[in-house]
Amino acid sequence: MNDVSPRGEPEREGQDTKHFIKSPLTRFILAAIAWLPVTFGAWFLLAPVLLWPVRLLVQLICRVGLGDLVHGLEVDGSSLAFLTTLKPGEAMGAGVVSVDVNMRVYAFGMPLFAALTIASREANGWRTLAIGYAAMVPFVAWGVLADFLKGIALVAPAAVASQTGFSALQREMIAYAYQFGSLILPAVVPAVLWVLLHRAFLERLRRPG
Repeated sequence: MNDVSPRGEPEREGQDTKHFIKSPLTRFILAAIAWLPVTFGAWFLLAPVLLWPVRLLVQLICRVGLGDLVHGLEVDGSSLAFLTTLKPGEAMGAGVVSVDVNMRVYAFGMPLFAALTIASREANGWRTLAIGYAAMVPFVAWGVLADFLKGIALVAPAAVASQTGFSALQREMIAYAYQFGSLILPAVVPAVLWVLLHRAFLERLRRPG
């Protein structure tokens, strides 16, 4: 008859708990969670500087492709005001329509990527942060521009939207671009970039022991 020690199961559970705590994956997750408040705080304070390249890219796109709709941009911290050529209507005077877009809404992936990168503790962390930041700028600009186009083509009164000259198909494309740029890109892009730039780190996590 085999004897079974009553302490065997608790000891095994204790060993599993210690192994879980000492696991590199667990340490990485805990470090990333700890870094998130720091990176989000820094991003919130430095947003006007970090989003400066986004503003330049949006300005270039407006000048090249939307010159008939946008005649200027104004910056207020991390907010961008699109000064359009559209008129609010005869009954509202001779002013022009402006659309305000908060660029932070589409850039929260930056601190998320930073927290994951710092938590991985790679030797070339600063280089990776710079590459990831530069790669995310166009996607943030996508969200900002889609928000602006939504404002003049879908949200604005009919008297204003009709001045844009957008067809029904173009308005559908704007709606899709806005949903894609606001719901998917800000969260998915930093995760995909982190995986692509940390393949060696992920391979080390997969190794036993």
